[in-house]
Amino acid sequence: MLVKDIMSKHVVTVGLDDTLALVKEIFDHSKFHHLLALEKGELLGVVSDRDLFKALSPNIGTNVETYKDLATLNKRVHQIMSRKPRILRDDASVDDAIDLFNAEPISCIPILSHDDRLVGILSWRDILRSLRSAPAAGA
Repeated sequence: MLVKDIMSKHVVTVGLDDTLALVKEIFDHSKFHHLLALEKGELLGVVSDRDLFKALSPNIGTNVETYKDLATLNKRVHQIMSRKPRILRDDASVDDAIDLFNAEPISCIPILSHDDRLVGILSWRDILRSLRSAPAAGA
């Protein structure tokens, strides 16, 4: 099985200078956990919901929120993103993806075409979902 068969094709991207307020808004209204950072169509980074949580003040939205807490929303994507993301090509096997997940401390893999266009994103959950829906061996 190839990664293009199980990857998410709907990929949400942000720019390097987008604010964390925008990133928070996207994560607050979605069920996914990763945004890909692009500049002029080139993939330069990944922002996870965990990256966002680490960068923002825990007091945002509480009654003890201060101006300094709110200022963390003005940080930019390039300040918190993981750079040089590990990628796979769309014709890579799911076994290649599993090997990459096991070798690297990552939770998603951007999927690029051979001409370096972003075509999808793969998470370990996508792999588990595909295993769950695959027919049992010998069945």
